[in-house]
Amino acid sequence: MQWLQSLDIELFRWINLRLASPVFDVVMPWVSGNAFFLPVVILAGLALIGKGGARGRVCVLMLALLIPLGDGFVCNTIKHAVGRLRPFDALSEVRRPGVKAEPLQTTSAPTSQAATGAPRSPPMSGSTKSMPSSHAANWFAAAMIAFVFYRRSAWFMVPAASLVSFSRIYNGVHYPSDVLAGALLGAGCAVAGLWLLNTFWQSAGSKWFPLWWEKMPSLLAPVVREENEEEFLPPPRGGARPARPARHVSLDAHWLRLGYLLTALLLVLRWAYIASGTIQLSEDEAYQWLWSKHLAISYYSKPPLIAYTQFLSTTLWGDNAFGVRFFSPLIAALLSLLMLRFLARVVNARAGFFLLLILTAMPLAALGSVLMTVDPLSVLFWTAAMVAGWRAVQDQATTVDWLWVGLWMGLGFLSKYTELFQWLCWAVFFVLWRPARKQLRRPGPYAALLVNLVCAAPVLIWNSQRHWITVRHVMNDAGAGSAWHPTLRYVGEFIGSEAALLNPFFFIGIVWAAVAFWRRGRQDPKLVYFFSMGAPLFLAYLAQSFHSRVFPNWIAPAVLPLGCLLVTYWDTRWRLGSAKIKPWLNLGLGVGFATVILAHNTDLIGRLTGGWLLPVSQDPLHRVRVWSDCARVLGQARQDLLSEGKPVFIIGDHYGLTSLVTFYLPEAKAGVPDDPIVYFETKPVPENQFYFWPSYCHRQGQNAVYFRELDRAKPVPAKPPPPELVSQFDSVTDLGVRDVLYHGRLCRPLQLFACRGLK
Repeated sequence: MQWLQSLDIELFRWINLRLASPVFDVVMPWVSGNAFFLPVVILAGLALIGKGGARGRVCVLMLALLIPLGDGFVCNTIKHAVGRLRPFDALSEVRRPGVKAEPLQTTSAPTSQAATGAPRSPPMSGSTKSMPSSHAANWFAAAMIAFVFYRRSAWFMVPAASLVSFSRIYNGVHYPSDVLAGALLGAGCAVAGLWLLNTFWQSAGSKWFPLWWEKMPSLLAPVVREENEEEFLPPPRGGARPARPARHVSLDAHWLRLGYLLTALLLVLRWAYIASGTIQLSEDEAYQWLWSKHLAISYYSKPPLIAYTQFLSTTLWGDNAFGVRFFSPLIAALLSLLMLRFLARVVNARAGFFLLLILTAMPLAALGSVLMTVDPLSVLFWTAAMVAGWRAVQDQATTVDWLWVGLWMGLGFLSKYTELFQWLCWAVFFVLWRPARKQLRRPGPYAALLVNLVCAAPVLIWNSQRHWITVRHVMNDAGAGSAWHPTLRYVGEFIGSEAALLNPFFFIGIVWAAVAFWRRGRQDPKLVYFFSMGAPLFLAYLAQSFHSRVFPNWIAPAVLPLGCLLVTYWDTRWRLGSAKIKPWLNLGLGVGFATVILAHNTDLIGRLTGGWLLPVSQDPLHRVRVWSDCARVLGQARQDLLSEGKPVFIIGDHYGLTSLVTFYLPEAKAGVPDDPIVYFETKPVPENQFYFWPSYCHRQGQNAVYFRELDRAKPVPAKPPPPELVSQFDSVTDLGVRDVLYHGRLCRPLQLFACRGLK
């Protein structure tokens, strides 16, 4: 092994150093990744989907399934198991063409030091592992898959894969053995994946999807057969071909089963994603995790159900990111099954399946499928109330149907106060659909209202004991305390963010469907119902955007009703022969899937473009990164202060930062809830839930580390400590600013203070 390792290093140095040339220094970084690669891949995929027929669509599907699996699971697992450092981290005199040397500290350090009198510490950063090369694995996997479906592609794909693999060695980021291992793994995983999927299709497809299987018996030879076409096809496993399926199987059953498979696949992938540690917790997730350690009947800003949900999930899986987020993919799967079966009953199963695809290609829905905040619970119960409500407004409905509506709406209220808008939605529906008004003469709606009030009792009791603090907080968020001065400042921001998060193609489709349905007389009760269950909430927040800023996730409960409106309207147009729907749908799905995949791991952009990354301020994942590094910085500062001989605790200036440091600092997490060492800054009036928990006032005479996050765009001059903090301690000393980096770029500047002698 030592001889092989020496040979590997010598071969690396020969390629990296002796083959160096000015031309290669320009070409090889561009070959490893450039800004043109991603658009070309998207356009090629769309061309294969639109013009490649069954073979093109199956090829794109295999690429989309197998390459992320090999890269995200196989290669990353081996990288973490082997732990081999990259050449530029392990060897001296390694050339890295196209990469600028990273400074040890930011250029703003002198200003910070001058302003505070304290040094600015070196930043924190890290590097990924080397064995195997993901670039080589991905390219050779793609080359193998393309060769299976298009034999002539080997003349382009194999040289391209080899050139990319060579560039990784020349650029100083991989050893030759890394590239060789990656190429073998990529090609091998592609062959194994194709064989397994084709075997599964040939064995299970004839049973679960007989009508589709009869038209395309093999995924590796995806030629769609016509009804009476006689075509020789080899038997699936060397034996006789299965008998032709009976024709009594309905097409709806096929779409339902395909929806079940898609739901199960997405559930497993989402669980694997949150278990991979690609992203860390968000502020609200960590904050509400702390709630689960202080169970109560309500909380300062939100109802209590999120705390009990996180209590259950962390009891099952432990106090880790997977435990916190376990229920989010499960809720997404439950919603998928609920909508699939509901639309199969009231529209058709094909519409239900395409709704699942559309939701998967919506960044907002994808985000809610992996982050566990109050929104997944709110959407679940809003949707459950909508499904139960459709049954409740039918002529044969009973009071029990309305009791289910009241229960789901009550649980929705215990999840998020947005649920109150659903009563507005019901009012709009009764106004728009005259036949439903007969329900108002029956006890059902009033029984639902009573159940809703019973569910709200814990929140009402908690608030009545605390001077209705939540009511004031919610009204303040809504801007109810300020005068109404209409402005266009936030309207464009609201519409733009919603269009982006709902996928521009599908956002336009929703708006078109809503306008067309309204102009044509609102004669279809299904369309009236779906419009009523979603549009009032969206329009209410649109109206609020004329007054104040509206966060994009506030309209989350309206997404599924408006999605039902979308697929119901356009499914009818599709069946009537509209030719423009299919290309628009393919574009929306193609762009949406690419966006969602990149949004789950924006580092992929760097891999595809040769190191170019989104600016930190524009990276949607910057809010869920480097929190463990921040906790490590504070843990080290605490250890340094402990050397003075007194106990030391930590104070944060923001509820989210305080919660995240508590979660990611091991000694702080171990002390929750009985002996915390991380506190929110003591305030005279309640600003968050920390006000109602024990403060650090009982730690008289002890020392503390106070921290806050500075503005990344304007990290200097550093701010002085808060006057309230200065009055609480004998002395407060500025410890300077710690720069926490991600990929060599400033992600979080943390300002620290040493506070001695709590009064």
